[in-house]
Amino acid sequence: MMKENRRRQLYQLLGDLPQATDISAECIRNEDKGAYTLETLVLHLNGIEPVPAYFARPTFAEPPFPVVLFHHSHGGKYDLGKNELIHGNDYLQKPAYAEALTANGYAVLCIDAWGFGERKKAKENDLIKEMLWNGQVLWGMRVYDALRAIDYVCSRPDVAPDRIASLGMSMGSTMAWWTAALDERIRVCVDICGLTDFHTLVEERGLDRHGFYYYVPGLLKHFTTAQINALIAPRPHLSLAGLDDPLTPVRGLDRVDEELRAIYQELGAPQAWKLLRYPVGHRETADMRSDVLAFLAEWLS
Repeated sequence: MMKENRRRQLYQLLGDLPQATDISAECIRNEDKGAYTLETLVLHLNGIEPVPAYFARPTFAEPPFPVVLFHHSHGGKYDLGKNELIHGNDYLQKPAYAEALTANGYAVLCIDAWGFGERKKAKENDLIKEMLWNGQVLWGMRVYDALRAIDYVCSRPDVAPDRIASLGMSMGSTMAWWTAALDERIRVCVDICGLTDFHTLVEERGLDRHGFYYYVPGLLKHFTTAQINALIAPRPHLSLAGLDDPLTPVRGLDRVDEELRAIYQELGAPQAWKLLRYPVGHRETADMRSDVLAFLAEWLS
């Protein structure tokens, strides 16, 4: 009950969110990509605007599939959005995650976040300001769509609803652990280069390292980074970080790691929390990619 109360409190910090409505989906096209079939979708998740999405399902596996919610990154690449799933990014390893995940038997869903891809209708800072005037928080609206995307995934007969993972890089990393914290239907969380300890960022005067979209009013009055991530425990959680990444200060990683190790130990699942660090900046390495796939194989397959 304590965790549910804390989840409710965290959710309430996300601003005035849409009322839940029935979810519907339109399939625009199916494409044979060899190792996987790519569905181009339009999802109706929030009652405000349609949400373009990709759903990739493996060609050489039988449903129901375990499924990964892939949260695209930011990087100022507003045109890219969900296309990161199929085309990759310059700070991600090849092949792109659509190919890498489906080759291992996973289906994968990726949506355009507010302000990205086909939803790039206004500048991000304009979205932030307009939403604030209306009592909304851009990060909250993005999280809301990601949570509703879980509802959509669970409605599909070709998906195993008890085998859902949340995965992303950078902004997508932060989205991966926020959604896993808020929704227990996510069985496994994997975040890449996004486990930032908020209080360390303040102490180091590093707030400009993250965009305005990242900040939630009142958050630090109620939560630390570790306390949000504790809502995931004891579910499996892999975090990967670069030792030279200014977005995730090392002292903050130490702080979060210490707290989560203690929590997972207390819950009898010390092996389910893992923070791996690499001698790199804000990018995925080949070793990271290997560790991501190994963790999914251990805990999701």
